[in-house]
Amino acid sequence: MAETIHLLPDHIANQIAAGEVIQRPASAVKELLENAVDAEATEIRLIINEAGKSLIQVIDNGKGMSEKDAQNAFARHATSKISVIEDLFEIRTMGFRGEALASIAAVAQVQLKTKRPEDEVGTEVSIENSKVISTTPVAAPVGTSISMKNLFFNVPARRNFLKSNSAELKHILEEFTRVALAFPEIHFNLNNNGQEVYHWDGGSFKQRAIQVLGNNYQSKLVTVGEHTDYLTISGFVGKPETAKKTRSDQYFFVNRRFIKSAYLHHAIANAFDGLIAKDSFPSYILYIDVDPSKVDINVHPTKQEIKFEDDKIIYAFVQAAVKHALAQFSIAPSLDFSLDANIQQLDAIQKPFSESQVQETSRKSLYEGFTQKNQAHLIPKSAQGGQQDWKDFFTELPGANQEFIVKPSSMGLYKEDASLSVPEDAFLMQLHQTYIIAPTKSGLIIIHQQLAHERILYEKYQKASAQPHATQKSLFPVVLELSASDAVLLEEMVEDLANIGYEIEAFGQNSFIIQGIPADVLAGNEKNAIELLLEQFKHFSADLKFSKREKLIRCMARQMAIKAGQNLGQKEMHSLIESLSECDIPNNTASGAPTFIEFNEDYLDRLFSK
Repeated sequence: MAETIHLLPDHIANQIAAGEVIQRPASAVKELLENAVDAEATEIRLIINEAGKSLIQVIDNGKGMSEKDAQNAFARHATSKISVIEDLFEIRTMGFRGEALASIAAVAQVQLKTKRPEDEVGTEVSIENSKVISTTPVAAPVGTSISMKNLFFNVPARRNFLKSNSAELKHILEEFTRVALAFPEIHFNLNNNGQEVYHWDGGSFKQRAIQVLGNNYQSKLVTVGEHTDYLTISGFVGKPETAKKTRSDQYFFVNRRFIKSAYLHHAIANAFDGLIAKDSFPSYILYIDVDPSKVDINVHPTKQEIKFEDDKIIYAFVQAAVKHALAQFSIAPSLDFSLDANIQQLDAIQKPFSESQVQETSRKSLYEGFTQKNQAHLIPKSAQGGQQDWKDFFTELPGANQEFIVKPSSMGLYKEDASLSVPEDAFLMQLHQTYIIAPTKSGLIIIHQQLAHERILYEKYQKASAQPHATQKSLFPVVLELSASDAVLLEEMVEDLANIGYEIEAFGQNSFIIQGIPADVLAGNEKNAIELLLEQFKHFSADLKFSKREKLIRCMARQMAIKAGQNLGQKEMHSLIESLSECDIPNNTASGAPTFIEFNEDYLDRLFSK
């Protein structure tokens, strides 16, 4: 019987191994940039065409390589960083496994030009399918230029899985930004399809942070700096007003290596507790410097996931450092020890619960239902007894004869086919500038004004593709300047935005002109509206089941909806209810939240029955 196990050919083995390291163009960009950093370059240029699919080139002015090193660099596991196993635990450089160039050479056509300061001429090496095609002397400046063309040309299935150019470019910009933030002293330049995207001169960590985040962060960063014998934490956190709905401006570096850590993010979120909304994320760029022997960075091919020797210590230091920084800049809330004199007069203070009242209350079934183990919200078998306890609970409270409102919240009987037929002359009540209470023929309904308006706008924008939404031309067109990644995102959305009333044109490097806006967007609010739209779109982008158009429509509906806390007149409330009743699905928002709850007359009668 023939043997069934055989060794893979080298070129196939290399292609499989390459899949772990080079997953997309951005993966190759990361590896090449880190190699340039390790070469002690002070200037690094990245040139890409077609989002890296046709060309990725990194040029540095580092120390270069000899002819022999240039050839050996593309062999698997070739490295200058490790001689003995102990070296793995003292790693401070970026690339050390010796897999990056070998992986790139397995899936692209590669050309390397390099020269050391002491050499008269440089070396050019051409490689294809992991094989050296040629090695020749060449005139070259000191440093290294490596270009990879036609990524995955020999693995068509992998190439077919690449996303659109704009999506792949976004990933490249992210990797470029991370390396640039880790090494602010290096000059970085990025050129895409012949157009300069980034030009960042070398400088301080603060200067690089402003270059990346934007000039509007100049006065919105709080400096973090804590030094201990175990570790050093430095960097910046954004003031609470910079918090966003996405994690777009969050960067953690350990020994200058970008990492992803939900655990450490939680430490920062705790430090911001009470300062930002629960569904918002703080901005930060934090650098942790720790003894390499206390960290294992060799747990994942991308080296973005690491293990600490004692992660609880790191967590505690990070949280304390951020809290300390916020307190120093008088951002953290301070405790107010002054007490309102009126509080001192309350019965709860002046007349503590007596022993006899404690005994009397503890005998009642209501008390037992909330205190006995596994008996929360216990309903007594005797319905009459239970009702009496509830009456006692309210009548014994001080001031029980005063007016109070009980919010029914989830006590109502929500109906999928509930009627929105509200009499035209009915008086409507707005509660907490959020809920509209309206009488119906069979009882009453409570409408959440923001969620109801979201449903109305969602259906309106859905139908806009069939019949484009009206555009109002701007008297004075607004220029919008964005970060490179946001510019890529907006460029991808321009056509769909036109269907719902936006007229936006590209205007040079990462800039756009807003020529027209939907009729229901207030003039003067165009710039803020687009910036919020982009932020919400990124928030939705984590959910892959939605199409780009669906995400855009949901973002527009959420952004343009009447907000909770906005005062509405009788005419506005009636108009909102009428528009909601005309919706195809008036009961829910697109995300499934109820827009209104109905309380029918029978249910209300039962609430007040004896």
